Amino acid sequence: MKLLLAEDTQDLNRAVTALLKHEDYEVDSVFDGEEALNSIMLSDYDGVILDIMMPKKDGLEVLREMRRRHIMTPVLLLTAKAEIDDRITGLDAGADDYLPKPFAMKELLARIRSMTRRTTAYTVTELCFEDITLNPKESVLSAHNTVSLSKTEFELMQVLMANKDTELTTEYILSHVWKNDEKAHKDTVWLYINYLKGKLKSVGSRVTILGEKGGSFVLTTQL
Repeated sequence: MKLLLAEDTQDLNRAVTALLKHEDYEVDSVFDGEEALNSIMLSDYDGVILDIMMPKKDGLEVLREMRRRHIMTPVLLLTAKAEIDDRITGLDAGADDYLPKPFAMKELLARIRSMTRRTTAYTVTELCFEDITLNPKESVLSAHNTVSLSKTEFELMQVLMANKDTELTTEYILSHVWKNDEKAHKDTVWLYINYLKGKLKSVGSRVTILGEKGGSFVLTTQL
């Protein structure tokens, strides 16, 4: 199981990282919010542990950006703030759990186990962009018409729509759609991009996908 730990206090970061590795977790550790968000965008984690008070971007900013992009990885917030209002703010921002400092390492491990067992409550019902709608319940794409999507087509469109008007590299798409599939490569991404371009045309949408084979792609509106 792979975790991201974002904690700017170096001694605590090292101690928690050592503990998690001892418990057989794979751990990436970072020391500020920008590093945390970059890591989340580049890798798939089973859980994220975020300190709220971090430089560059605080934990709540990172969390809100994750949820804005529909990254539903479970998140445990760590903070020295123990007031009830701060807990509510964190949970309302999309956190799955909250652990005030100082904490017992055994409790941290129990919270992580609980967090990664649960199915997140932050499921996406629909994604919309310009004239298209992506329905996850029926796995269909709609504009003037409606077309069914395969599982991979749906997951690729979901990533593109969550990052609309943002260029995504082929490598990013591979890591977020095909994940650990060793058979997938750059040509696979290009093939499915073209499948989706065809389906966007078939539903009569003015939205398209721009980009070249092996490069970056962006979901945007045709001029």
